[in-house]
Amino acid sequence: MKELTILVTGATSGIGRHAALALAKDGHHVIAAGRRVEALDALAAEAKAAGAKLDPLRLDVTDTASIAAAVREVRALTAGRGLDALVNNAGFGQAGPLETVADDVLRAQFETNVFGLMALTRAFLPDMRAKGFGRVVNVSSIGGKIVFPLMGAYHATKFAVEALSDALRNEVAPFGIGVSVIEPGSIHTEFSDKMVGSLAAVTTDSAASTPYAASLAKADEMEKMFARMGVGPESVTRAIRHAIVSRRPRARYVAPFSANFILAAFRWIPTRVMDALLRAMLGLRRAPALPQATVASS
Repeated sequence: MKELTILVTGATSGIGRHAALALAKDGHHVIAAGRRVEALDALAAEAKAAGAKLDPLRLDVTDTASIAAAVREVRALTAGRGLDALVNNAGFGQAGPLETVADDVLRAQFETNVFGLMALTRAFLPDMRAKGFGRVVNVSSIGGKIVFPLMGAYHATKFAVEALSDALRNEVAPFGIGVSVIEPGSIHTEFSDKMVGSLAAVTTDSAASTPYAASLAKADEMEKMFARMGVGPESVTRAIRHAIVSRRPRARYVAPFSANFILAAFRWIPTRVMDALLRAMLGLRRAPALPQATVASS
């Protein structure tokens, strides 16, 4: 197999870490990027022990200076040749009722999951185009096709990634560049725990005082349910690998295969019925009417 130079973002944990290490063990030159230097160094040491070629790279996809520095570093590591493949995996999930998600929190979700992804992609496309070959792999989610209550901010970013990927795939195809989307289902990583933990960023001093208290109380139950359904990151890594090395990569990969059944349920169950099921699962029952505010007469 031809050795490719592959940059994987969000490589400090979860899917990104597993994919970076696996691709390096396959014989590729992997540049593992993330914000936590200690985690990157640990990954590089593990790869070295396995005889794999992996370079750590500190990168913040929301920082234009960091992206520019990453381009320079990649060119230096590749003698000016640049990347063969970019795996846009960096991202996080912001949970919470949309009414309570403040503007700055919502913007932060889009800055990393959408704007950062596109800024990094734009930075590396010219080198791919110059040599007439490249692969861009965007890690989205089945949450880019379906929506669960309390996760609207996250889902919105993944819907955006799906749309951007569809447009980009056709725009860069004439230059020999393939664009694929990976749509993971429930995967055993730190991601779910962090998403549930992110509720703290959008709740007031007392979550019980919000009109969504009953739903927030069920967040842990939902996380445990998804955890029971989850699998390891191996299936996602296999999809990423295929998207990079295949002569004809697919536009989309759902991983694991069982996640297709969730997508099918949302496709075939009438929306009214699915809405009722989701509200029941999250305790979104009809609330009693609130007393009308008294309007002072002028």
